[in-house]
Amino acid sequence: VQLQASGGGLVQAGDSLRLSCAASGGPFKVYVMAWFREVPGKEREFVASINRSGGGIFYAESVQGRFTISREKGRNTVYLQMDSLKPEDTAVYYCAAGTNFAGRSRLEYDYWGQGTLVTVSS
Repeated sequence: VQLQASGGGLVQAGDSLRLSCAASGGPFKVYVMAWFREVPGKEREFVASINRSGGGIFYAESVQGRFTISREKGRNTVYLQMDSLKPEDTAVYYCAAGTNFAGRSRLEYDYWGQGTLVTVSS
């Protein structure tokens, strides 16, 4: 299974960005999906996750109320709408897919995309 993330870029504080991620290959099944982010010198951290139906969603406290995760029904395409961006949101954002629970741990996801860089200037 390959995950292709896109939509990163350079924006100013307060701006918005929308990340996209599409899964391809592998046997057809609907995966739970998530976004994580990583900055140099720190561990990859959970951002948001969504279950197969789209009805179960978790957010990290740091992005609650500013970011919105969504997915196309029945498809392995997930989006991350990021509003009111802050400089501390600067990171490489990774999408992930799993077959079990749409939780907050990296261990729950089997497949990872290559990452897309988001830079927020002050």
